[in-house]
Amino acid sequence: MEHSLYPEILTYSIIDQKETIVIKYGGNAMVNDQIKLSVMKDIGKLHQAGKRVVVVHGGGPFINDILTTVKIQSEFIGGHRKTTPEAMKYIEMTLLGEVNSGLVTLLNNLGHRAVGISGKDGGLAKASRRYHHDGDSQIDLGQVGNIDSIDPTILNDLLDKNYIPVVACVAPSKEGHTFNINADMMAGAVAGAVDADDYIVLTDVDGLMMDKDDVDSLIQELAYDELAPLFDEVIVGGMIPKIESCQIALDQGAKSARIINGTKEGTLVEAIINQNQTGTIISK
Repeated sequence: MEHSLYPEILTYSIIDQKETIVIKYGGNAMVNDQIKLSVMKDIGKLHQAGKRVVVVHGGGPFINDILTTVKIQSEFIGGHRKTTPEAMKYIEMTLLGEVNSGLVTLLNNLGHRAVGISGKDGGLAKASRRYHHDGDSQIDLGQVGNIDSIDPTILNDLLDKNYIPVVACVAPSKEGHTFNINADMMAGAVAGAVDADDYIVLTDVDGLMMDKDDVDSLIQELAYDELAPLFDEVIVGGMIPKIESCQIALDQGAKSARIINGTKEGTLVEAIINQNQTGTIISK
């Protein structure tokens, strides 16, 4: 049985064929080539349907591989990878040179017009050092950053020219230091900055569950104000940064946020083009 904590059905306007869609892509959907191709085909269908599409991606599994290869040990504190300057060099190389480049190549080979950028390009993002707070202590995470601001000019310029921007989560500080940014947080900030009609977080489950172990307990719709009481009981584990990402997007200008299963073929098309009830929709 599916549950709804939000009694009104959220509908999408089909009048404006230039809706802006921001998609956060990562996790298992990145490492499985068949799923990756399926997701990129769906993104292409959104683009062909007249949507302005921005893709923001992570790359954790690829970063793990390269750091293991070069024998740099990873330490995670509060869910964030402590990043030394040496590790940052390989992280940036992997995110931009392997992951971003690979997605852009795939989209272009499918007949679309994709352009790879990072938070460093065109003044897109500014970041500052992130610290982990544990009681009264403050732990320096190295070159891990928080997004301070997003200037969407370069994104809007690319979208206006019918390109698909593909954004890697690396951003500079105002002093020019490079930071590794959590992909969920950056995607939410980007979605807010471009006033996205739909912010889509792709994951490997069907959405937020009332009981994370019960696939039949999907929560179809939630109001923003209903989120806070659900943390630690319903919103747990890996779902926490995804929901926080949706909160950032909605706080900063996105009209709607949705968590859907990116490992299922056609889910993006069902959600956006066919406007079917898919995943968990969150709105203010």
